[in-house]
Amino acid sequence: MDFEATFGTAMPVIGMVHLPPLPGTPRADAERAADTMEAVIDRARADAAALERGGVDGVMVENFGDAPFYPDDVPKHVVASITRAVTAVREKTALPVGVNVLRNDAPAAVAVAAATGASFVRVNVHTGARVTDQGVVQGRAHETLRLRDRLGADVGILADADVKHSAPLAATGGAESLADTAERGLADGVVVSGRGTGESLEEGALREVVDERGTYGLDVPVLVGSGVRPETVANLLRIGDGVIVGTALKKGSETTAPVDADRVARLVERADEAR
Repeated sequence: MDFEATFGTAMPVIGMVHLPPLPGTPRADAERAADTMEAVIDRARADAAALERGGVDGVMVENFGDAPFYPDDVPKHVVASITRAVTAVREKTALPVGVNVLRNDAPAAVAVAAATGASFVRVNVHTGARVTDQGVVQGRAHETLRLRDRLGADVGILADADVKHSAPLAATGGAESLADTAERGLADGVVVSGRGTGESLEEGALREVVDERGTYGLDVPVLVGSGVRPETVANLLRIGDGVIVGTALKKGSETTAPVDADRVARLVERADEAR
């Protein structure tokens, strides 16, 4: 993955398209599955359009509304629904589009990206193992990379180190996670986050990961994956290489609310101070 060529900048702001509950998931209306899917598509298009108007450099589609999540193998109907949503977003925006299939179905994400022409995926647990509310989730970098090769897909892999909403199964630090994810897992970018959705990452923690990247002699972008706000984005970009933003771009700063293009524009304006 040519990071700068993909996003048109060395420090991208990637905005989230959080899909509402998909048909067949606990919070979806089983009696109105067809209407539910149409509502999902309408919302995805609207959010992608608002993100583009606000000036982001890329968007990522995620099945955020599907909790409780399958650990690492979502049903086929979920893959089909996400594929349809990503296709709709790709038709709505010229921005590079990414895919995250929660909780950790990296093969599905790569397959959806390959089928739709999406540019990248996010993998929450790419190497190692994490204790999560879905149980122990194990990385499958060996499968993900080989699937990408078999599909001939030009799809970048952004992988988390110390992913949010989880704890390491083994006592390894962020530096070790970074090295394993980038060097042994061959991730194209590393994502570091706070403890949960919308929770901030301290600048010192980000700097430690970036410093360790240098210590290990790695050439891989480090992105912040949670809690980015207008008042913090410039400083974070002065340390790291990009941000993935969801909650701060939504109306009322509610993660499940629609994207507010004015909020997007304000955050992008502040991000430009560091770019």
